[in-house]
Amino acid sequence: MTFLGKLTWVELKLFAREPFALVFTFAFPLVVLVSLVGSFEPDDVAFGGATPTDYYLASYVGVVIAAVALIALPVHVAAYRERGILRRFRASSVPGWSVFGAQVAVGLLMAALGSVLLVLVGRVVYDAALPEAPGRVVAAFLVSTLSLLAVGFLLASLAPNARAAQAIGMILFFPMWLFSGAGPPPSVMSAGMRQLSDLMPLTYVVRALQDPWLGRNPDATDLLLLVVILGGAGVLSVRLFRSV
Repeated sequence: MTFLGKLTWVELKLFAREPFALVFTFAFPLVVLVSLVGSFEPDDVAFGGATPTDYYLASYVGVVIAAVALIALPVHVAAYRERGILRRFRASSVPGWSVFGAQVAVGLLMAALGSVLLVLVGRVVYDAALPEAPGRVVAAFLVSTLSLLAVGFLLASLAPNARAAQAIGMILFFPMWLFSGAGPPPSVMSAGMRQLSDLMPLTYVVRALQDPWLGRNPDATDLLLLVVILGGAGVLSVRLFRSV
């Protein structure tokens, strides 16, 4: 096994020991999905022709990604900074790319597992539809996850400690969840709420996943903006971590 593989395995075990991260990755999206699906009639016009089950199943894959990227990852990486673990890695000649590569690998895997759990529950309990364009959904999932993980790294690079990273992550996560389309459908939002939604990265994640999932024509602008966020947040976080 390569060094990166070994480090990823260690990080996976550390993730599995964090109840807070596990709850927001696996339990929170599932509980809210079940609650929302049961709150609407199947033919509700607010969902633009989609059933609430299909609409929210696609949306909550984005919520799983956000939970991993904005809540789990920043706290863990900020704790490494706070305890001097990143400096110890550097002093031990451990390549910095492998440390962050392991975090990315764990983030992708946990987001994928959380998403699979949602799809299984949606399919078994509600007979939810599978994606109309699975290849495009997978591509959107990868771009979305990498983009929000870059935001998570940036958050960890700016937060002075793990507690601050947790607080900031929660402050970012909940408004994004409510206004991204994973809460009230955009069609029932006020103009002001929709304008606020357009400022949130999770909005573009939700749309990038929903369109191919529901058989709509994807808007390339959503993925393009996510790539821009990935590049900007990634470059800034690398520069900031180099100064640690």
